[in-house]
Amino acid sequence: MKKNQKASLQVLKITIICLVLIFVCNIAVRAFNAKLNTVKIILSNNYEMSIVTTKTKISEILEENHIIVLPTQTVYPDINSELSENNTIIISNTNDDIQKSTEIANDEEILSLEDIIANHQVIIEKKEEKEEIIPYETVTKDSKNTSSSDRTNKVIQEGKDGLKKVIYNVKYQNDIEISREIEKEEIVEKPVNKIIQVTTKTTSRSGEERTGSKEVANSASSSNSLAQKVEGITPIVKTLNTSAYTAAENGSNKKVEKTASGAIASSWYTVAAGKGYPMGTIIYVPYFKNKPNGGWFVVQDRGGAITNNKLDVYMSTEKECIKFGRRNLECYIYVK
Repeated sequence: MKKNQKASLQVLKITIICLVLIFVCNIAVRAFNAKLNTVKIILSNNYEMSIVTTKTKISEILEENHIIVLPTQTVYPDINSELSENNTIIISNTNDDIQKSTEIANDEEILSLEDIIANHQVIIEKKEEKEEIIPYETVTKDSKNTSSSDRTNKVIQEGKDGLKKVIYNVKYQNDIEISREIEKEEIVEKPVNKIIQVTTKTTSRSGEERTGSKEVANSASSSNSLAQKVEGITPIVKTLNTSAYTAAENGSNKKVEKTASGAIASSWYTVAAGKGYPMGTIIYVPYFKNKPNGGWFVVQDRGGAITNNKLDVYMSTEKECIKFGRRNLECYIYVK
């Protein structure tokens, strides 16, 4: 009899142990299968906290973290809803919501819940390294110190662009770039200047030879007043990215264009240039030497996209502008 009792007790113990193990395993399996979510909670005072939870209902998440929502506060998403895909909960004061709604109404815009939440996305900073071209400059060399047989306009040295490495500190919000600042620059290869020899001899009206003005000034006819105005001035020689514009845009019948200088634009006379070149600056473009103006222009206009490395030539028709297109042209700039 005692042997049977001992056997029964052994069986009972084994049974209890098995049940306990099954219960523990069941709990472990459930815990393993439960999905852990990292949730960001933004409180009404703009304090942000990140928590890890297996719960998906907003009310349960708040309760789990001992966060009480006051009657004067609002929860996004709704407190009785499930957690959204961006795993963010926002608690704000109702008065703030009313003010935001008023501003939205005044702007005649309707923001979705996703838009509101997107505004609270963190700003990510990244470092980006790029290789950039350093454009070469064109300089002139006076030929008066050379032999008389070699006093001609010619290119002494071809220009070559340089290369630099630039490290930018870039900030992104919602995968959109919001700022870019240069953190470091390193010159990999210095640019080589283009050197042009320009003669200094010209002939005066009396036929006597005199110095002090550039031979390039005689490329236009002797009656060209612009060429006469720059006699004795050494030009700055640069290659400018040149385009064309006109007042008659989009089929408009408008034929008169008032420039930024106040003057009326004239074809084969007016150009728009960067702020580095004052109004009234005379520019000679050899590419246009066979045109009515002999290649001589006056800076009379500006443009939103016109920098000191660009030039915009005023033409009378859209057809001329389209035919010309955009090209890099050598320019002689006479800045007084």
